[in-house]
Amino acid sequence: MADKEKYLISIIGEQTLDGETDKVEVLTSGNYMMKKNHCYIGYKEYDEENPNNHSDNLIKVEDDIVTIIRKGETQSRLMLEKGKRHQCLYQTIAGDLMIGVFTKTMKNTLNEKGGTLEVSYTLDFNTDLVSENRFKITVEEKNNRNED
Repeated sequence: MADKEKYLISIIGEQTLDGETDKVEVLTSGNYMMKKNHCYIGYKEYDEENPNNHSDNLIKVEDDIVTIIRKGETQSRLMLEKGKRHQCLYQTIAGDLMIGVFTKTMKNTLNEKGGTLEVSYTLDFNTDLVSENRFKITVEEKNNRNED
């Protein structure tokens, strides 16, 4: 069977909450394609406590808008647009939340072969700041890696 997930996706995420920063790094296989100047990054995210549970993540990049869609046990849809605030639905096990997402910076160097996407944004609930966030996603074709 051919390897359908031909791309290596590296995600580095940071969240600062009450002055403390948590950093998460994920390296996974996934899919990537460019269609009509829009980029699509797809990958599965597994639950560390229950590896049988996973969510399907799709990141759509179009111009200055990044949409992150997570489908699984809980669902969310975050819309990130540089310099703008959007209300987004975020499902948790405890219930649904409407959160505000304000995108501060966005740097996109994605092209037909991969590249990077860097975004920094804030999350707020009832206009009260909840956290400062940033992520960097790097996409590269698996067969282009020279380190192996």
